[in-house]
Amino acid sequence: MAIESVANSTLAKPNRGRSFDSITILDVQYLIVAGGGSGGGGSGGVGAGGGGAGGYLTGTLNSLSKGVAYSIIVGGGGPAITATTTSGNDGNDSNFSTVTATKGGGGGGYSLVGRSGGSGGGGGAGAGGTGQNGGAGVSGQGNDGGQGGSGIAQPFRGGGGGGATASGATGTTSGNGGDGTASSITGSSVTRAGGGGGGGNLTAGAGGAGGGGAGAVGAAGTGTNGTANTGGGGGGSCSNLSSGAGGSGVVILRFPTLFTATFSGGVTQTTDTSTAPGETIVTVTATSTTTETVTFS
Repeated sequence: MAIESVANSTLAKPNRGRSFDSITILDVQYLIVAGGGSGGGGSGGVGAGGGGAGGYLTGTLNSLSKGVAYSIIVGGGGPAITATTTSGNDGNDSNFSTVTATKGGGGGGYSLVGRSGGSGGGGGAGAGGTGQNGGAGVSGQGNDGGQGGSGIAQPFRGGGGGGATASGATGTTSGNGGDGTASSITGSSVTRAGGGGGGGNLTAGAGGAGGGGAGAVGAAGTGTNGTANTGGGGGGSCSNLSSGAGGSGVVILRFPTLFTATFSGGVTQTTDTSTAPGETIVTVTATSTTTETVTFS
């Protein structure tokens, strides 16, 4: 049953013989993005891979019940790396009820493979003529990270992290992060879950559309953080200076205004009842524990 049909059904009209209190189920549209992975740590001006975007899921949960506490978690982004030859940190999963988006994979450090995740981290530039492989993405949530470039020839660039729409580019081509996916669940189109760019000696990979951070340029550069609440991957570094941290995820819910959502104390959210007449849009930007809940009434 679509959201619109719930609001317009006989169940929602007391003058057709049913009171609102007798309506016990609702359908909730969702967008769930996990936290992005951080970029990896390069070495001596040789680039590491960009972090993979957090997993991206959208759909509708049907027939949720009033009075039941449903789990809700917004995954944080992977912390930045400040060491050479070290892979980036994975992000954290995001969840609503039975649906979980998988954390983004950290970018591969110098001569290290990218980590797998919702979208995979890019591979680090290799010590030999061939760079390391990017991490694998989860089917239906994201894409693979790009292979790193050569570690013995310019541009010494890591692979881009995967994004929700596209895989990361190889370090040999551009090292750009994969682009994310646009959604209009909030009433306007917003792109989220872009992959981080690989670090490079002369030129670095750009972050993918949707919050991916750019890679560091040279040994003195630092990677750019993924954008908060997009699940974007962080940019890879070329040294022990900081890689980019992964961006935090987000959970967005949309349901008929006949119902009210009540959240547990550790949930940070905003509620919009004006953009879409007859519907409530809730954007959850942070949860302080992994046991937070939402209850509809």
